[in-house]
Amino acid sequence: MTSVRLLAALAAAALSLPLSAQAQQWPSKPINIIVPFAPGGSTDVAARLVGQHLSRVFGQQVVVENKTGANGNLGTEAAAKAAPDGHTVLVVPESVVSNPHVYKVNYNAMKDLVPVIQISRQPIVLAAHPDLGVKTIADLTALAKKQPGMRFATGSGQGSQQHMVTMWYAKIAGIQLEQVSYRGGGQAINDLIAGHVKLGTLGSTPLIPHYRASKLLLLAQSTAKRSPALPNVPTFVESGVNLSSDQWLGVFVPAGTPAAVVARLNTEVGKALADPALKDNLEKSAQEPAGGTAEAFAKLVRDDHAKFEKLVKDLGIKAN
Repeated sequence: MTSVRLLAALAAAALSLPLSAQAQQWPSKPINIIVPFAPGGSTDVAARLVGQHLSRVFGQQVVVENKTGANGNLGTEAAAKAAPDGHTVLVVPESVVSNPHVYKVNYNAMKDLVPVIQISRQPIVLAAHPDLGVKTIADLTALAKKQPGMRFATGSGQGSQQHMVTMWYAKIAGIQLEQVSYRGGGQAINDLIAGHVKLGTLGSTPLIPHYRASKLLLLAQSTAKRSPALPNVPTFVESGVNLSSDQWLGVFVPAGTPAAVVARLNTEVGKALADPALKDNLEKSAQEPAGGTAEAFAKLVRDDHAKFEKLVKDLGIKAN
């Protein structure tokens, strides 16, 4: 029996050697961070901050690739099908687990991707162009009842949390709103500031500079408590609309990536999020750094996958 156990132990040690060797050698070439949305939005900003830190730590180039299209599905699919060697990383919001309930996708988010670490959490914010003439959610609700079908911009498509938060508000308020989706927050905000569309629901990051410059009004934020970066913007709940939801960003790698590489990536991104300068940059954009273990992030991913499945059904959201 002792011999059998000894052989088993030796076999296990032999199998672990390739993983350890890969982890020590990794990264052996530039790392490609796929962001499935256009430059300028919350996801892009966070990915570039983390990428800069990893480049310094690893001594390798870290390239951020904005692979846009299909509400983030094209970039997510590319990451899911990439070689599982730790040199392709996906930085994506919770759309990775909401999209499969709305679209026909060519990947299985729960099987083809491995959660590594949560980068941040932030509110979804409802913004208005000053010319719209509203300053509160109550004002908007009253106006929307007079003008059914009012358009609102999002930096992503059907089934994104930006879309669902707005539809959730509309259902509670008894109003009709129509989404205009863009490939990223930057593009949506350009049209919002220009007044081509006078209402928008986006992550807080790209909105804050324009809010501070008084180019946009922020009517409500979706988190349970006010973000420290937006102390004067009420929550939906404070505005009489009983909804609460965080937007999160996280790091994933293709399934099959060696566990030792996942562990090291979790450690290094965690260190990045603890860096005072990076933390300050995230907090200024109303992104609260998260971090934590891969297991904790995997649980959040599973829980939100189930939550969005129910919310999509309740709100009757379907792909165009």
